[in-house]
Amino acid sequence: MPLRTPDEYKKSLRDDRTIYFKGERIKDVTQHPVLKTVVEHACLDFSMAEDPQYQDLATYKDPETGEVYSRYFHMPHSSDDLLKRSELIEVSTTLGATLVLLIKEIGTDALFALHLVAQQMDQKYETNYLERVKRFYQHCRENDLAMAVAQTDVKGDRSLGPSAQEHPDYYLRVVKEDNKGIVVRGAKVHTTVSVNSNEIIVLPTRSMNEQDKDYAVAFAIPTNTPGLKMIASPHGSAPKSESEHPISSKHLQVETLTIFDDVFVPWERVFMKGEWDFAGPLALTFVEYHRFTAVSYKLPLCDTLVGAAILMADYNGILRAGHVRDKITWLIAYAETVRGMIHMAAINCKIRDQGIAVPDPVLTNIAKFQFASNYFSAISHVIDISGGLLVTGPGQEDMENPELRKHIDRYLGGRKGISAEDRLKAINLVKDLTASDYAGWQKVLNIHAEGSIEAEKLTIFRGYDPKRAVNYAKQLANIIN
Repeated sequence: MPLRTPDEYKKSLRDDRTIYFKGERIKDVTQHPVLKTVVEHACLDFSMAEDPQYQDLATYKDPETGEVYSRYFHMPHSSDDLLKRSELIEVSTTLGATLVLLIKEIGTDALFALHLVAQQMDQKYETNYLERVKRFYQHCRENDLAMAVAQTDVKGDRSLGPSAQEHPDYYLRVVKEDNKGIVVRGAKVHTTVSVNSNEIIVLPTRSMNEQDKDYAVAFAIPTNTPGLKMIASPHGSAPKSESEHPISSKHLQVETLTIFDDVFVPWERVFMKGEWDFAGPLALTFVEYHRFTAVSYKLPLCDTLVGAAILMADYNGILRAGHVRDKITWLIAYAETVRGMIHMAAINCKIRDQGIAVPDPVLTNIAKFQFASNYFSAISHVIDISGGLLVTGPGQEDMENPELRKHIDRYLGGRKGISAEDRLKAINLVKDLTASDYAGWQKVLNIHAEGSIEAEKLTIFRGYDPKRAVNYAKQLANIIN
């Protein structure tokens, strides 16, 4: 059956994969007191497919097979397909309390990109990569698998390419091959949801030259493959109370340093090997999908910032103040600009080989750029409206002390009708969004995840066709040439 239950998904993770967390080997990620949080959260992708309220959004019926699959595996062929995908990502992230899921999203981003670039490599080099990609895609879809993508190499000296590094393994590379497959060595960083995925898809991280051909490699392996080791980041893993941390107490986004210690990959799982001139196009095509996914899952966070600012302004009795309304208006415009840009990226999609739709690259990058470059301003507006109690207010233990509670209730209420308890709940929400370790994680994530701000600016500049604007300027200036 193509759709799995949450229990079937959890059972599939008990496969003796090699995970380390805070220096210790973790035998069962589903039972670990900390890491099980990411597993339970990822179950939402599977439970939505069972829920009558979300089935139409979370699944689709293949007209050829008649089978029902997760919508994440639906190959986009139109604007409507991309809009539906974006809606699913937004809704699932909202249900997850503005938390990132990515258990199938990022993997299918990679699968779509591989379909396109594999065909181009086959046409130039007479390889059979596309057939391999299609078989792997069918394997993932038929088994409803969770997939992580390992793309970002550790890089070493950022000013040098892969083959020019002092350390030859700062980029993942092929070190051996035979008639059965290849052996790879190296490491990738920032590998999201790898600890609770079934498959790891590996992609190149940048463009390369002919000297880098050993580093031009793409493939997929099961997460329990021998030689694959994952060191999970401990950031944000400290226990938290739900009252003081309404979001991050339910959140643990785990990234890993993913080590390939002479890992064997059979040929049927190899999707690029030495085609250095396609390393850049594959990395870029993946990013075109992945930034579309990224903005889609950031929309609930934008809405949360707007809602929290309005709630705090109301509770503090300053909703009618001109400067407060100005900040709230800015936040609304921020959220709706990002939403409008990503919708237009779907509507203006480009239809490429095999009829596969790709979100408009320029509009997608503008959406991501607008979100990331203005995120700190958004946070500052919410902090300004909320006040200093974000970091100076009493804690949950104080609220539970009857002697202290009466003073808190007396002195920390808001405008008429707003209790100290409700006001502090709203403050704790904003604190979690702006002044917690989760907030720090979000700040770094929103600058660097899915590519840096500079990478987005570069894509916008390179992708924009200036002819129309320049010709109009020449027309107005009466320049004829």
